[in-house]
Amino acid sequence: MTAAVIPHNRPTLGEDEANVLAGIIRSGHVVQGPRVEEFERAMAAFFGLQGGVAVNSGTSALEVALLALGVGPGDEVIMPSYVCAALYLATVRTGAEPRVVDIEPGTYAISPLMVEKAMSPRAKAIVVPHPFGLPADVPALQHFRVPIIEDCAQTLGATLRGQPVGTMGTVAICSFYATKLLCTGEGGMVLSNDRAVLDRARALREYDEAAKLDPATFNRKMTDLQAGLGLTQLSRLRSFLERRQALAAVYAQALDGAGVTLPAVPEGRTHIYYRYVIRVDLAAPSRQGAKRLDTLLRRMERRGVQCRRPVFCPLHQYLGLDGFPESDRAYKTAVSVPLYPTLTDEEAARVARTLCEELE
Repeated sequence: MTAAVIPHNRPTLGEDEANVLAGIIRSGHVVQGPRVEEFERAMAAFFGLQGGVAVNSGTSALEVALLALGVGPGDEVIMPSYVCAALYLATVRTGAEPRVVDIEPGTYAISPLMVEKAMSPRAKAIVVPHPFGLPADVPALQHFRVPIIEDCAQTLGATLRGQPVGTMGTVAICSFYATKLLCTGEGGMVLSNDRAVLDRARALREYDEAAKLDPATFNRKMTDLQAGLGLTQLSRLRSFLERRQALAAVYAQALDGAGVTLPAVPEGRTHIYYRYVIRVDLAAPSRQGAKRLDTLLRRMERRGVQCRRPVFCPLHQYLGLDGFPESDRAYKTAVSVPLYPTLTDEEAARVARTLCEELE
């Protein structure tokens, strides 16, 4: 009998979420309303920030955050190359120019040294993703005195030297896509201590009842259905994170000595393992059957284990740019293995065993 496929991602949804959705449907109020406001307050309280503005996606959250900071044509926005294309596309929609820089070795986070080299008078924001559950070194970027947008799409509840992610920059943004730490299907949020930024963000997410026509406004609203999911998921977040860290420990033990590089956790940082990303040396003489990462991923898929590249394609490769050695190295060697709260210890052991066998 063929073993069941272990998917790379799976949303963690259950009866609690189903009951909440049923109640909202029975209420007859499914569009933006009281649940959205409650979710905004709950997320702001989670971060310890003044407020939040819920929107329809993480991409919209970044676009709105940039616009709320006054970023526009003629400005530059610095961001790492090894990220989702959404960061680039959201920035372009504001009229600003993305300035792409390399990541630091080991952590996949934006390199402060590369940011310094890219800094110019035109730079009006730095987008700092916390990659795969590990905090980036935001304090190392604060001396530039340029607004910092912390992208917390992959990292909630982690800390850097005791300070929570999302509280070190000017603005924090979140994504609540189906496979994110909190799932609302689609959705995002802008959070800040700056009331002016929050007010502007709120104005940008809809055009109804505005005092004047503003081309920057658009329908970016979250619904009460999504917010109801978000509130329920937020109440379960602690257990989600504990399970992710427990699974990471299973992988660390099972892959020890397998010739792969495990996720780095620099001193002073906590990792909540949105993704469990390992590095595989495919150039080793004993691994000529898996010279290319694509080959390894296909072999794992054939054996019922879905592994993925953590980033589909670095931005600099899309743009035809050179001089990004760390992003190139990550693209060639990084593998994301299945990890989510409903993954069992037995499934994690099978993932590790299959990977080790393919790398022999």
